[in-house]
Amino acid sequence: MAENSASNATNEIVLNVNKDVSNKSEDSTSHATASFLQKSVAEVIGTYFLIFAGCASVLVNKNNENVVTLPGISIVWGLAVMVLVYSLGHISGAHFNPAVTIAFASTKRFPLKQVPAYVAAQVFGSTLASGTLRLIFTGKHNQFVGTLPAGSDLQAFVIEFIITFYPMFIISGVATDNRAIGELAGIAVGSTVLLNVMFAGPITGASMNPARSIGPALLHSEYRGIWIYLVSPILGAVAGAWVYNVIRYTDKPVREITKSSSFLKAAKP
Repeated sequence: MAENSASNATNEIVLNVNKDVSNKSEDSTSHATASFLQKSVAEVIGTYFLIFAGCASVLVNKNNENVVTLPGISIVWGLAVMVLVYSLGHISGAHFNPAVTIAFASTKRFPLKQVPAYVAAQVFGSTLASGTLRLIFTGKHNQFVGTLPAGSDLQAFVIEFIITFYPMFIISGVATDNRAIGELAGIAVGSTVLLNVMFAGPITGASMNPARSIGPALLHSEYRGIWIYLVSPILGAVAGAWVYNVIRYTDKPVREITKSSSFLKAAKP
């Protein structure tokens, strides 16, 4: 009897705790919606740290006899994207890239009227990061860390299109499709950026992001080939989003369980 009473008491305590946690969760969810100003500030901060970390790795590599190396630079960019997606994705969507914002708007997954503010926030964050690096690294150490084509403009245009296409394709899958394991979005997108920088960095700088190219260009007044980095990533991102939209739909309701070693998620029909 004593054991049963203790067991019942324990169960009651657990149920009460769960109930309290559930209520708190519901209350916090009802107040968790971020205002548009908060989202814009999150985009400024996220883009700032992305460009600061990525460009700093390039700058340190140039100033210290390639000590960081290309794989090191690739890892910095990939990790920066990953941690920022997890830290700010629930606030602003973690775009940090005008091409991503425009692509989402083109598929009606982002309000068109908010695009100018998001793009302005991203460009401002990138320019601020580039300015910070210029203040820190002065004199001969103040090198250009923007993006320039190593070959022909056509080669750079095609590569930038492709390397922006499939990150956006992957983003569309992990971030907008409820059949995907959304908790792994940061890892998937960060890994894709890492791979892109690894092979495309020496050819185009692996921009994939107009804001990434605009910031350093403005600070150093270096605009060679800038049109490539404004046009090609946007076209690539829009194409990636639309291609995923074409293949995502199915004639039958989807009821499936997606399993992994870390997550178990039931997809909605």
